[in-house]
Amino acid sequence: MIQCLPSRPDRRSRARARGRRAARILLALAAMTALIGVDVPDASAEPPPGVTVTAAADGTAGRVGALFAGGLDGGHFCTASVVRSQDRDVIVTAAHCLGSPDTTVFAPGYRDGEAPYGLWKLTGTYVAPGWTDGEDPDEDIAFATVAPVDGGQVDGGQADGRQADADGRQADSGRIEDVVGGFPVAAQQPADATVSVVGYPSGDESPLYCANATTLFSETQRRIECPDLSGGTSGSPWLVDGALAGVLGGHEGGGTVPEVSYSAVMGDQAVELYREASDNG
Repeated sequence: MIQCLPSRPDRRSRARARGRRAARILLALAAMTALIGVDVPDASAEPPPGVTVTAAADGTAGRVGALFAGGLDGGHFCTASVVRSQDRDVIVTAAHCLGSPDTTVFAPGYRDGEAPYGLWKLTGTYVAPGWTDGEDPDEDIAFATVAPVDGGQVDGGQADGRQADADGRQADSGRIEDVVGGFPVAAQQPADATVSVVGYPSGDESPLYCANATTLFSETQRRIECPDLSGGTSGSPWLVDGALAGVLGGHEGGGTVPEVSYSAVMGDQAVELYREASDNG
């Protein structure tokens, strides 16, 4: 008798079978993940408008820092940020934050007790006469030039990874813009511009971030609704597409409740102050 042996499955059949098994395993894993509630966050996702979160430790946050009274042990009381300038040494904040410039130091990128880009002393301030004479809330924006506290150069990598500026000059770590970069200044913005705010509440050791559409509270004051921007966030940059359009301050010193904040609209006087600081830095 001739015995008939079963034929061997071809390789394509075996491959299809393995593929079906793998698909079943993946489906089972997906179902298990859903059942136990595992959530894998998307690190690149922006928070919804009007929601305040801890700012990511990125190049933008590296250009923003806390203002301290004397040093890190003195506590931080306001926020400032670096803007682009001819001599690469200018920061911007609220005018009401510069009451004691001789003892104020700036710590860009400050987080959890560390100042990764060093401490910077103020070497000059540029405040509008309207603020100096009468604390006009429409003039509550100021610029300052800075230099390393120890008079030398600052160690540490650059927050934005630049090795030379736009003119091809090599980075000088005695210039703050070469260390962390700087925001361009864009004064003219629409009434409903969407603004990103990065700032340091005085009770927090890391910066907060919130973005939302703004409205004009008046012709000279802009308003935003973002929670938790409490005392210490005065001077925080208001960024439109990465460019400085104002700082937290102005009406009511920037706001009397942490859910609503204000900024003076950057007018001709603020732009002139910026140019003066940039040219004389």
